Formats: sequence, structure tokens, C-alpha cells
Amino acid sequence: MAEPTALNATIPASTPFVGPERLMREHGLVSLVRLGANESAFGPSPHALAAMRAAAEEVWQYGDPDAFALREALMCRHGCAFEEICIGSGIDDLMGLTVRAFLPEGGLALASRGTYPTFAYHVRGYGGHLEEVPYRSDGTPDLDALARAAARLRPRVLYLANPDNPSGAFVPPAEIERFRATLPEQTLLLLDEAYADFVPHGDLPAFAPDDGVVRTRTFSKAYGMAGARIGYAITSRRIVAAFEKVRLQYGVNRIAQAGALASLDDEDHLRAVVAETARGREEYAALARDLGIRALPSHTNFVCIDCGSVGAAEDVLRALPRRGIWIRKPAAPPLDRCVRVTVGTAAQRAAFAQGMRAVFAELPV
Repeated sequence: MAEPTALNATIPASTPFVGPERLMREHGLVSLVRLGANESAFGPSPHALAAMRAAAEEVWQYGDPDAFALREALMCRHGCAFEEICIGSGIDDLMGLTVRAFLPEGGLALASRGTYPTFAYHVRGYGGHLEEVPYRSDGTPDLDALARAAARLRPRVLYLANPDNPSGAFVPPAEIERFRATLPEQTLLLLDEAYADFVPHGDLPAFAPDDGVVRTRTFSKAYGMAGARIGYAITSRRIVAAFEKVRLQYGVNRIAQAGALASLDDEDHLRAVVAETARGREEYAALARDLGIRALPSHTNFVCIDCGSVGAAEDVLRALPRRGIWIRKPAAPPLDRCVRVTVGTAAQRAAFAQGMRAVFAELPV
């Protein structure tokens, strides 16, 4: 009988994400208000949909392994070189490439405790060791504590999401620059900017690609293409060359490439999504105030709502699926007293508000 590797045998079984499809099966639901994965219910640009429909006629062909046209467009958009961009099947794929290429087996990685879990999934899956630093008491990433831990532990890779997931907090460019300057020379900063499109462009860090940082972006959030699985990294030529040695050459299909390329030309759609998302965040904040709780400030397409206690947040998380509404909850303190909800359409937001009011009316005083 074939046996898994010794490394694989030591990894505990885990499911980083429980999908809404499973919840529907478990609760016997035929529909669900999907507000748990920070997908864009506003959908892709009509330009992207048209391009993807056309590309579907050619789906018998592999996608361009160089993603040449998309990389050229991104090169112009970001003012970097063609060789400083790597396309992957979402940021999750690019995280895996970073870990495979720069974290040796037994090597040390560092992140905030309770941040986006896929980074930990890759670190453990490829034989690395993850150290974690708690969030601040207000639920924001503690860059000072991360810097102290990095100076002491000298990790090979440090993961930071900005804007942060799950808190929604945003660290201004000056603080990111100061933080980078404190890191050991051997530490590669993996800067996950999945929600960067919801931040005004001028507020984002503007440093040029170099050997010390990998910045990742996605078409899953503001561009509404989560199901297509496509994202990209901006980094140095040296790091892209390292990724090229291990990446799956045909991992990004031609339909996704066509949709991503076309979506870059529809700035009106992007602006409309960002504006409606901002309105939705305000609605959630107002709802929280009406319920006597609070919403954390967010620079993303989701909001963390502080339910007041871990028990109350768990009650909400259990009760809403029975009402056909799917959200998620952060697992680690201090954010474990919160629930996290995606900004959906006006109808989805209304359904969430109705569900929250009903659940809170039933919670023990």
C-alpha cells in the first residue's frame, strides 16, 4: 500500500474554508445569500463577460503560458517591467509559489495570528514552521510586534495583508515603508493587496519592485472574477525567475486571461463597484449602531462587526445560515468576538440586516 510522505503524515487534517455549498447541503437550503467569501455580487464588467464568452469558443486550447497580453497591460498600468509580473490562479496560488521558492523545509515564516489562513496552509504543507503575532487589542495588525518578532526570529518569509483580512484595517504607506526598513535582509515580505482596489490609488505604497517584497493583487474582489481564479504578483525579476521554475505553466486558463484583460479597460465598472461597496459599508455601520454594537473601520468589500462577545458572535454565525444567510467569523482573538460580512447588493444587504435584527432580538440579554 502506498504511504504518504513523512511530512504529509505529520500535517493535521484541515479545511481552510467551509464553502457555502456544504452549508446548503447541511441545512437543506436551495438558495443562500452569499456574504461569507468577499466575492463581488456586482459581478464582472460587461466587457469581461463578453471577452470570456468569446474565449469559451476557444476553450479547447490551453491558455497562453506566458499570459503575454495581460502582463503587458499590467506592466503599463503599474509602470514596471514585463519581467516583474507573474500571473497565477489567484493570490492563493502566488502564496504557494512564494513558499515553495523561498521557504526551505523547516524554515520559519511569520504572520499575524488569525490572518488569512491560506498562507499557513501553504507553510505547513511545504514543511515550514509558522510563528504568529497577535493583533492589537483594537483588532488591527501589530506592525511593531511583527517587527520585533522578525528581528528576533529572522524569518525567511513574512506575510502581511494590507488592507487586512479579516479586520479590514489599512496601514498607510509611510508605516509600511517604516516597517519594511526594520526587517532583516533575509526576510521576504509577502504583501497581500487583494483589496487594494478599494483604497484610493494615491494611498497605496508606491515602492518599486525589488528583491525584498512580493506584492500580490487579484481579479477576485473588485473585478468580480473570483470563480475564474486569476491574480498577479509584482516583484523583482529575480523573484519572478524563481517562480517560473516551479509554477504550473498552464495553470491560468484562457477564459480567465481574456476576462482579466478586458476588465482592465472598464474603469467605469470598477468605480461603480467601489462606490456601491462604500455605501454598503456605511449601511452595515449604521445597522451595528442600531443594534447597540459597532462595525470596525474597513477599506475592503467586507465589514467586521463586533458582536460584543465571542459567544454572541458564535450565536450569530450559527443562526444566520438557518435564515439562508452565509457569513464568516474570525477565529483568533481579539477579532473572534466579531462576524465578518461581505458588502453585497442592496437586496443582499437588506436580507442581512433583517436577519441580524431577528437574531439579536433572540439573543439572551
